[in-house]
Amino acid sequence: MKSIALDEKWTFRQGYLDSIGMLCTDLGVEVNLPHDGMIGTETVPDAPAGADMGYFTGGQTNYTKYVSIPKEWEGECVGLQFDGVMMNASVDINGGRVALQHNGYMPFFVDLTKHVTFGEENRITINVNTGMQPNSRWYTGSGLYRGVKLLHGPRVHVVPDGIYVYTKEISDGYAFLEALVDVANDTLENRLAKITLTLLDEDTGAVCAVTQRVIRVGACGRETARTAFTVKEPRLWSAEDPQLYRVGVTVEDIGVYRTHFVKNENVTVDEASVLFGIRTVTADAVRGLRINGKTVKLRGGCLHHDNGLLGSVSLYEAEARKIKKLKSEGFNAIRTAHNPPSSALIEACDRLGMYVFDEAFDAWSVGKRGGDYNQYFEADWEKDLTAFAKRDRTHPCVIMWSTGNEIPERGGLSDGYALAARLAETIRSLDGTRPVSNGICSLWSGLDDTLAISQNQAQNASDGFGTHLWEQVTEPFTNGLDVVGYNYMEDIYERDHEMYPDRVILGSENFPKEIGFRWPMVESHDYVIGDFTWTAWDYLGEAGIGKAAYVDADDPKAPKNPWDLMPQQTSPYPWRLANDADFDITGAMKPQGAYRSIVWGSERTCLYSMHPDTYGKKEITSMWGFPYVLSCWNYAGYEGKPVDIVVFSRAEEVEVFLNGESLGRKPVSKDRPLPYSVRFETAYRPGKLEAVSYVGGREISRDELVTTGEAKSIRLIPEKTEMRADGHDLIYVGIEITDADGRVVPDAEIPLTAELTGSAVLAGFGSANPITDENYTDKETTVYRGRAMAVIRSGYAPGECCLEVRAEGLEPVRVGLSAEPV
Repeated sequence: MKSIALDEKWTFRQGYLDSIGMLCTDLGVEVNLPHDGMIGTETVPDAPAGADMGYFTGGQTNYTKYVSIPKEWEGECVGLQFDGVMMNASVDINGGRVALQHNGYMPFFVDLTKHVTFGEENRITINVNTGMQPNSRWYTGSGLYRGVKLLHGPRVHVVPDGIYVYTKEISDGYAFLEALVDVANDTLENRLAKITLTLLDEDTGAVCAVTQRVIRVGACGRETARTAFTVKEPRLWSAEDPQLYRVGVTVEDIGVYRTHFVKNENVTVDEASVLFGIRTVTADAVRGLRINGKTVKLRGGCLHHDNGLLGSVSLYEAEARKIKKLKSEGFNAIRTAHNPPSSALIEACDRLGMYVFDEAFDAWSVGKRGGDYNQYFEADWEKDLTAFAKRDRTHPCVIMWSTGNEIPERGGLSDGYALAARLAETIRSLDGTRPVSNGICSLWSGLDDTLAISQNQAQNASDGFGTHLWEQVTEPFTNGLDVVGYNYMEDIYERDHEMYPDRVILGSENFPKEIGFRWPMVESHDYVIGDFTWTAWDYLGEAGIGKAAYVDADDPKAPKNPWDLMPQQTSPYPWRLANDADFDITGAMKPQGAYRSIVWGSERTCLYSMHPDTYGKKEITSMWGFPYVLSCWNYAGYEGKPVDIVVFSRAEEVEVFLNGESLGRKPVSKDRPLPYSVRFETAYRPGKLEAVSYVGGREISRDELVTTGEAKSIRLIPEKTEMRADGHDLIYVGIEITDADGRVVPDAEIPLTAELTGSAVLAGFGSANPITDENYTDKETTVYRGRAMAVIRSGYAPGECCLEVRAEGLEPVRVGLSAEPV
């Protein structure tokens, strides 16, 4: 079916719209989609979901758009395609409800053919309700955050998301492929349809293969066309070399079949296409995970769905930027924690080369929060799981499915064993080419009262492995899984391999600070196929799950262990961000990201200091935290005070110099808790701090920190200067506070004001500060560690725009940008 983006000029209102009269009494505001109706609201200390949602609150909102449905479409099928609506969405046409969708992450299609009036304007209203708080363990956002498409086409057509192509085998210079095309016949007669499938090179448009099939589709029915075809000398897709094809399908309604074929005088034709890559995926305990026959270790990161300053808005440019940065650190895989991602993210992974561990649910029938999906799971899971798998199953980046994360039913409660098998078999019936997994955790939950009383109830506690209780209660749950996901349970990999020698193990979630001593085990065991850190990119909500505290050892009120730093106890308002990732919400790599890149093989040196106030204190980091190291040598007022220096390096030795004077040369630690690191201490003196890494006595890399002058100017760094005037493109503009020599002032915290004029909008303005009550949609922010970010979004009119950023006592700076015609 033909697809028309419907993202321009919707009217957004607060509350529930249940009558046309409300359109007159509340004029609302005009917005372009995708749009997050929550990110521009104020946070409050008494938010019902508290730190879970970063102190945002939910509620009822609605979106309305009038759409003209041409008279010439009469006789066709018309519908709306949603990539996800947050959440409990009802779709109304001209005042009548035509669909209800609870899960906010799932794609869904609404057939409007029997409801619209052709040749007239039709009112589309979508009501959403995120008010049943708490409904999530992290920030959800609200509304039409992934956009809307209007589809129309002949009565005999390709079902939306109805093209499935997969690779059966690659051998002898050929790829042997099979295609399944779901065809709908919404007429009252049996029809014969000719399906033509064309495989095109995505880069050149060259035709690589063509195949045809004629099928009968019963009246008001659905049928699947199956056809096998081959490609000579195929270009294979992998994360390292993402070679893409496009599968184009045409469906011709060639006539009626009664007792014989009667040819149509006027043949109707429908068209659809999808990205595709030729590649195979296998996993076993002997050879590990293999992509196209080559063993791959997954260097993975978990990702929540939000885009920081944009809230939950998903646009291709934002998702592609994220994937590019993750690849630059060394990641080759992401886990879509804990829900289906946007189609924009999937496309970015296809095009840029990133393996995707594609996850369906965070909760089944047993809830984790009072307002979450558990209320609707029993009625909706099969519909939702099917829509999710059909949307993503042709995309080559998706290499593995996950039916859930830390599901409370993992111990068998609420018929969990049978349900686990049903979900796995449902996925397998839709796509048998990829392994099916599930992220299983320790028994801090998921047991009945008799067994739970003896377990540590702290989230993801791992001190209950003195017996084989975990293996005993979860083994039936793993029935049907091709790969068993272990969340934070590396210490039992080897034991479980002895018990289950054919089990393929995946570190589906792992503590970020432990990568240094966990990764060598992943590399050395074939049956362990990878590791996914929590998390790769910082996110809104679950506020402060990553933090470090520095306390006096004899302070009776100080936290005693990592679980004493959990958000519910230690993340009061205005904590907002999880603060547990390799990249912050603006896309800047954090120290733990630099550390991970070194563990994964980078030969660079990364030099950090610790604030003098932490010297001599006991360090306690949450399990998702990381030592509080800084890219800073600005400690005015602490001259002569002791300060710790931390260097990350995979070299043999590191030497540190302060103002040219050596502070000594030390071997790099290879031991827990932080291998690939070395510590020094000195009395603070301003100037230049340098670290030099050596292998065999030869320098391989160095890094430096310099004491800067006071803030003198603002520097704007646009990542590009042109964008498409399609309403969806973005320009990220980095903002730095610099001294007289142009060096970033790392301890600067200066209020900024931004003004954008011209043909674009300021979509986000803020910093990576995890503790803030700022509104990312207004024009004011405060610099954090010398940096901030502005995100410019194109409108639909081409033209020039200008961003001006001001701060008291500093010269305003401007940068010119442009939106080019599409």
